[in-house]
Amino acid sequence: MTSPEVRDIQPESTALHREAAEAADTVARQLERNDAGMRALAVKLRDTAPPFVVTCARGSSDHAATYAKYVIETQTGCVTASASPSVESIYSVPLKLRGALYLVISQSGASPDLLRSAEAAGHAGAHVVALVNAENSPLAALADTVIPLQAGPEKSVAATKSFIGSLTAVLHLTAHWREDRALLDALHALPEQLRRAFALDWSPLVEGLRDMHDLFVLGRGFGLAAAQEAALKLKETCALHAEAFSSAEVRHGPMELVGPRLPVLLFAQADHALAGVLATAQDFRRRGADVWTAAPSATGRHALPIVPTEHPVCAPILAIQSFYSAVNALAIARGRDPDHPPHLAKVTETV
Repeated sequence: MTSPEVRDIQPESTALHREAAEAADTVARQLERNDAGMRALAVKLRDTAPPFVVTCARGSSDHAATYAKYVIETQTGCVTASASPSVESIYSVPLKLRGALYLVISQSGASPDLLRSAEAAGHAGAHVVALVNAENSPLAALADTVIPLQAGPEKSVAATKSFIGSLTAVLHLTAHWREDRALLDALHALPEQLRRAFALDWSPLVEGLRDMHDLFVLGRGFGLAAAQEAALKLKETCALHAEAFSSAEVRHGPMELVGPRLPVLLFAQADHALAGVLATAQDFRRRGADVWTAAPSATGRHALPIVPTEHPVCAPILAIQSFYSAVNALAIARGRDPDHPPHLAKVTETV
């Protein structure tokens, strides 16, 4: 039952809504303030190409690391792998990282396991880059290069603008690394597109998920990070059990669960993965599942509106921005305060 306190909350009054709406300004600040630093780091990467890239992150930041893997590998060909912080912080095993680009992504820059991993990476000969919102954090002090997310204070437990800032920081670096004018142009179009994306009406998704208990969230390639992020937000703000899968991996067993009482939210972008993702959606519809689709060319009553973009790498950023508005409203509809999940804290200091 919805408590009187939550019943009186208006979606536009929450910190989650307010902070997510600031994502457009976050990106605009990044492009202005970080450009010189991005160019300098890109020159270093072109002059001395790293043998591989390693990402290190937790929570929403680790979803940004998923995005970094697909962006960096597809745009530069440089193998990008995710490091488990516990290898260093728990097992104390030094990794062979000489010459690697080591990307640590964090909103707070304070989690002990990330700090220890970053310090160990530096000792191992990696170039440590901190994508961090708190510029005066311990992580920033450890890094060889600091890329501020420029998101400003973020009070809601659920990270929004800092997550989008992490994605666009990855794009900004990659665009300069490749000297890719088209990607830079797409980045500069994002602030206005983000404003439009946040205003889109995803209320049918809110109504469709209001009484649900379980959900699959799917994406592939660039869109997998959006699926991971959406599933986390549904769990932490709505207490809705949501699991993220690649639309390819879901066929290896999990799809057996899909049916009338287990709906699907699907993210896709206009690239070579699109046809396969939409085919998977159609398979699930034949099983009787409701499939909510944020994708180009999606049709039917569960097609969600999206902001079109010329560059497919930008599509997940715009889709997750629309989702943030919806998940904020969904939490309230389910009787929860999205800013104050009862068992969660803003900074999780994992050892």
